[in-house]
Amino acid sequence: MAETGRLRQAAVPAARLSPVTLLRAAIILALLAIWEFLSRSGWLYRDVVPSLLSIGRALVGLLTSPGYYFNLGVTMAEIGTALLVGGLSGLAVGILLGANRFLSKAFESYIYYLGPTPKIIFFPVMIMWFGVGPESKIALGTLSCFFPVALSVAAGMRGIDKVLIRVGNSFRASPWQMVVKIYLPAMRHPIINGIRLGLGVALIGTLLAETKLSNMGIGFLIIQAYGIFDMPRMYAMLIVLFVLAIGANALVGRLGGLDSIKRT
Repeated sequence: MAETGRLRQAAVPAARLSPVTLLRAAIILALLAIWEFLSRSGWLYRDVVPSLLSIGRALVGLLTSPGYYFNLGVTMAEIGTALLVGGLSGLAVGILLGANRFLSKAFESYIYYLGPTPKIIFFPVMIMWFGVGPESKIALGTLSCFFPVALSVAAGMRGIDKVLIRVGNSFRASPWQMVVKIYLPAMRHPIINGIRLGLGVALIGTLLAETKLSNMGIGFLIIQAYGIFDMPRMYAMLIVLFVLAIGANALVGRLGGLDSIKRT
């Protein structure tokens, strides 16, 4: 019995929240309080900052609407395809530029220059090439995702220990074996960071494209709610997107962490 009591006492401090968690919770509560204060103050135009209760009601209505999940599926499919195509092409180009100094000097500067360019300016070209359907949204998301992945992988290639490359060459490894056995394991963290950045910009590019010209998808629903000034519904959709983006980002980071644990 005495030992059980000691175990219970030892478990109490472990259950306490850390100062960082408490600070984060305090910031979130403060932001919510400020939002509700602005909603009730009347300083802004009516419903520009709706009350938390109205947003909560809109969120419940949104999550119980079958049509919302159809549009969410359309957007997620577009983003997933864009991440797959843009990520794989960025990975291939990054490895090629990082492994070949001549190609790196010839072409990598163009990728650096084009990388920060807002990709939405290419959307009219995507519409002419791929039409007004999901293909043009996927193309814009792919273009957005490509650059951060390619640049991150190219930088990761230059950071690989030269000893590992010499070991692969001494065993006369083929280019494919070098990629699978040497490059990819050594560039685990740059690849994960590139994918996380690529996911964010692919999400932005796809949603922007949906707000410009589309009749389905979350971007279309957001701009539709804005057009009829249904602010609670618009904010509810933004909250869901925010949570999904955080979850996807955390999942990618978690997969990278699990891979690291398995290799140690």
